[in-house]
Amino acid sequence: MKMVYIEFQDRQIPVYCTNVSHKNTFTLLKEALNNKWNSGKRAIKTCLDTLISIEIIGSEAILHSKREYDSLALSLY
Repeated sequence: MKMVYIEFQDRQIPVYCTNVSHKNTFTLLKEALNNKWNSGKRAIKTCLDTLISIEIIGSEAILHSKREYDSLALSLY
């Protein structure tokens, strides 16, 4: 399993992935997170506000937050 850090909202967030098929996966992830932060509903903003790690499985990013019930899945493609 590979782990890298991305910067989001002035925090370093660990991203775990087993198999990255595209080189721009992390770019897509950052764009999706920024789009959801700017135009998302309250549930996604709550998740992003308490984000502790991200797990990429296929074309989905599982966003893990401090509170388990705030965790969400986000499609990258």
